[in-house]
Amino acid sequence: MIATKKAKSSVEKVMKMIEEDKYCIDIIQQNLAVIGLLRSANTALLEGHVNCCVKDAAKKGGKALDEKMAELIRVVKIAQTK
Repeated sequence: MIATKKAKSSVEKVMKMIEEDKYCIDIIQQNLAVIGLLRSANTALLEGHVNCCVKDAAKKGGKALDEKMAELIRVVKIAQTK
């Protein structure tokens, strides 16, 4: 959650920089910082999902586990294209 809040604050800073017509490279650098924060937030969310939802599904086994594994594979594939 912390990385997401930092990303929000940084996005607001980027928007202000654009409105104030700041130097393009400075805006790009700030934007890259936002991307890094969002990646960190995404990793934390994925870890939480694995440690909670996937573990619960593993205990149940069968279709529940298959569904969670399919979700993970789908998300990993999407992440690889980004």
